[in-house]
Amino acid sequence: MIDTLPPLRDVMMRHDLMPKKSLGQNFILDLNLTSKIALSAGSLKGHHVVEIGPGPGGLSRAILAAGAKHLTVIEHDRRCLSALKEIQDHYPDRLTIIEGDALEIEYNNLLPIGGKARLIANLPYNIATPLLTGWLKSEPWPTWYSSMTLMFQREVAERIVAKPTEKHYGRLAIIAGWRCYSSILFDISPKAFTPPPKVTSSVVYLKPIEKPLACEAKALERVTAAAFQQRRKMLRASLKSVFQNPIDMLNMLNIEPTARAETLSVEDFILLANQL
Repeated sequence: MIDTLPPLRDVMMRHDLMPKKSLGQNFILDLNLTSKIALSAGSLKGHHVVEIGPGPGGLSRAILAAGAKHLTVIEHDRRCLSALKEIQDHYPDRLTIIEGDALEIEYNNLLPIGGKARLIANLPYNIATPLLTGWLKSEPWPTWYSSMTLMFQREVAERIVAKPTEKHYGRLAIIAGWRCYSSILFDISPKAFTPPPKVTSSVVYLKPIEKPLACEAKALERVTAAAFQQRRKMLRASLKSVFQNPIDMLNMLNIEPTARAETLSVEDFILLANQL
């Protein structure tokens, strides 16, 4: 027991909170596991935390029990609000509930000017990748979060942390590697969720790079999209859609025109993006 609130199964029954597939909901009801996720973000004492898609509040309770100074949760499913209100009453003045779409929130407005938050979430699978890329591209930089501890499908997690020449290396790894250090902390079995998904999940930790290499996100996305659209093509062919003379440009940057996208470093792609 991490608090004196009712077990999560009881909360779900009372508030009729069966997970909705249309919202990508898979709830974790084991408070020991939600505590492990919360604590994997580091000490939360004195920190503001932002959570996306709290559902019945298992991770929210773990974050507050771990000593977070304040927690802001963003929930799109109105059915969950009454359950979250019970947690708010249990932790007076420490929980803010925002009903809304996480993809449309102005996150810079959630904190005092100059304030930083730790972002912790069991992300809904159907919006996890667009949420992450939005946070990675956020401006101004340094950004509003001091770290991100996020749960993804294992395959997405591998795409985030992949290195050149590895199977999962691609556009997501490059944009993540441009602005963050990232690592997979641990896996979570499908059996830990209600309902159980068909895939293993992984908790990923991302720490922002304070001064990443100068680059425009749109240019980086455009170059990586062209390079990986047909990843077995040589760069001299795949980059024809974005550069008039790709061979000359690649030679100027000391990148082999016969190389393939999967062999280039994040720094190489930033050089390419800056040519746009």
